Parts: sequence; structure tokens; C-alpha cells
Amino acid sequence: MKNIMVSIIMGSDSDMPVMKQAAQVLQDLGIAFEITVVSAHRTPQRMFDFATRAHERGIKVIIAGAGGAAHLPGMVAALSPLPVIGVPVKSSNSIDGWDSVLSILQMPNGVPVATVALNAAKNAGLLAAQILGTGDVNIMNRMVAYKEGLKESVREKYENLERRGWEDY
Repeated sequence: MKNIMVSIIMGSDSDMPVMKQAAQVLQDLGIAFEITVVSAHRTPQRMFDFATRAHERGIKVIIAGAGGAAHLPGMVAALSPLPVIGVPVKSSNSIDGWDSVLSILQMPNGVPVATVALNAAKNAGLLAAQILGTGDVNIMNRMVAYKEGLKESVREKYENLERRGWEDY
């Protein structure tokens, strides 16, 4: 089995449509990951065990998605020595997602959580890869190639716009 470096967790499987974006980008970049449900409210002992032992299992970065009150990323960050990337998820019981954003973003000093935009699990996967890339030249090279691909994609768009004109859009 591959050396799993990133753990993607979410408060409920209803978060999967958002969180699978992180899984997809990690898979595309060749980074081994695991993905599971860990609820801060419904399975607090599972969350405690996961957070306190993840680094012992070789995990390097945790991506934690949660909606509503969104305590999962912060509680995991409080218990784990690993970097935690929080993904606020707009859920059925949220206040247009703002409760999730603020719950993850407004952490007290001493308990940092890197927070991406609402439903931006793809960015969480990319940030995890960038963190890992600081200590792994192969991952860093894949991130450099990814960024070059972004640049090429924008070049194609501006050349197309300049060639066709704005009226065709």
C-alpha cells in the first residue's frame, strides 16, 4: 500500500460532493490519501483518537471539511500537531455557509487552521500538495507543472478572446 500522506475527513458523507474535489486533485498529483467521515459532534471519541494519532500513522496534512457549526477542523487542529486545512461546506442547515466559514476561520491564537473558501476543497488539496512539496522534490515538480498548466490555460483564453472578440461570448 502507498504511503498515505494526506487524510481527508468530513463531518458527514453529505459533504462528499464538495470534499471529493480534494481527493481528485491529490489523485491527479499522485499523492496518496485516505478519506473518511469523522464527526466532531456525533463521534467525538473517534475524532479524538483520529486527531491524536494521525501523525503516528505517517499522515502529514489533514484536510477537514464541515458544514453548519463546523467544529471538526478546529477541534482536530486543537488535538493534532499536524497542519489542518479547513474546508467550510455550505450544508442544508447552514446560514448560507457563513456559519461554517466563520467557525473555521476564527480560530484562537495557538490553534491555527488554514481555511479555504466556501466549498473550495480543490484548493485544500492543492494547498496540501504545496505543503508536502516543501519537503518532496517530486511533489514540488508536479506543482510547478500544475502552475504552468494554469498559465497555459489562461494564455489560450486571452488569445482566443483577442482573436474572436468579446461579441462572441
